Amino acid sequence: MSEELRKQAHDVDVTVWVGKSGVDAVVDELADQLDDRELVKVKFLRSARGTDDTEALAADLADRVGAEVIETRGHTAVLH
Repeated sequence: MSEELRKQAHDVDVTVWVGKSGVDAVVDELADQLDDRELVKVKFLRSARGTDDTEALAADLADRVGAEVIETRGHTAVLH
């Protein structure tokens, strides 16, 4: 299933951007988007990353909304 979702994620556009306000600011929006669609692509801007890596931020965000991290690539994560 995960491989199939990765293939689908390729054509998904980024719809959530995490900036200097951090993951707290996007939790509700991400939860709403996950209710509406199967996959959501999240971009972590430089101001959000600080000393954390994308994988750690994506895992934290996924935990907060009860989602699964399908893939991280660069500064972008796909959640399901």
